[in-house]
Amino acid sequence: MNSQENQQHHSIVPGILLALLGYAIYSTHDALVKSLHDYNVFQIVFFATLFGYVPFSIARIIEGKPVSLKPNNPGLLTFRALLHVAGLSLGFFAFAKLPMVEAYVLLFCSPLIISVLAVWFLDEHIALVRWLAIIMGLAGVIVVLRPTPDSITIGHVAAFAAAFCGAGSAVISRKISATENMATMILFPLLANIIVTGGALYFVYVAMPFSDLATMFLIGVLGLIGQYFVLRGFRSAPAAFVGPMQYSQIVWAILFGYVFFGETIDRWVLVGSGITILSGVIIIWRERTTSKVQANLKTRNSRMVGAALIQSSEEDSRS
Repeated sequence: MNSQENQQHHSIVPGILLALLGYAIYSTHDALVKSLHDYNVFQIVFFATLFGYVPFSIARIIEGKPVSLKPNNPGLLTFRALLHVAGLSLGFFAFAKLPMVEAYVLLFCSPLIISVLAVWFLDEHIALVRWLAIIMGLAGVIVVLRPTPDSITIGHVAAFAAAFCGAGSAVISRKISATENMATMILFPLLANIIVTGGALYFVYVAMPFSDLATMFLIGVLGLIGQYFVLRGFRSAPAAFVGPMQYSQIVWAILFGYVFFGETIDRWVLVGSGITILSGVIIIWRERTTSKVQANLKTRNSRMVGAALIQSSEEDSRS
């Protein structure tokens, strides 16, 4: 390995480690969401948004240059914001209803869905390798779930719908990012979260003991910290190396599920998870050099609002 390769290797490692830390924090966040299954999902989302998403969004808007908040694509921005709210709510609901590993495997269908949606909305051509990766990913999901009419629950439907919402939001982000400023793209989902879940709170609110309120506060804070480390990771190393680190959440799901929720994992769940992870990694590496939706390597996590506008180290070097 020559000195240039050594230097590149050392520059990539910190970004990977930062992302691994961020995704570990996200997994802790998701375990806490699962622990609050007695509350309506809109109540959890509202307080998670209030304690984590609001300060993060304000900080992201403030750190940018002063810009007009007038949207250039109000229709798409509104649709993206609603997809974000739906994806977040459905994802939280899925964690409450499913074993953590099953929820993650279905949520990790998002890059597969992005690839398909890009054909219609971004005029992207999908090469044979990516079609095979998509089929492989779906096969992995089938291995995990081994679906029968009696085995598919509302939780599975919610998790897949959350993945679809996240993918739709990511594709819209890529489509409009050249004509919208960061502040507007962050502000719309923020307002949508507050309006939709805040409005629903009137109908579903249940009084909480201090311990549960503290847990909701911690969920918000962990979401904030997780975003910080993941975004730092993407700024420190190429997306093609950092993106696959999200699959480390499967390991945490197995650990947290077993220790805190008494979930047992059979070998077919592990095999199917491995197949889905491999398909996602293949798609990421293909997008690294050939895809028009390369920015979406940084937006598959529906909780990362404004991630389409985050510069990776590759983009920094071209700036």
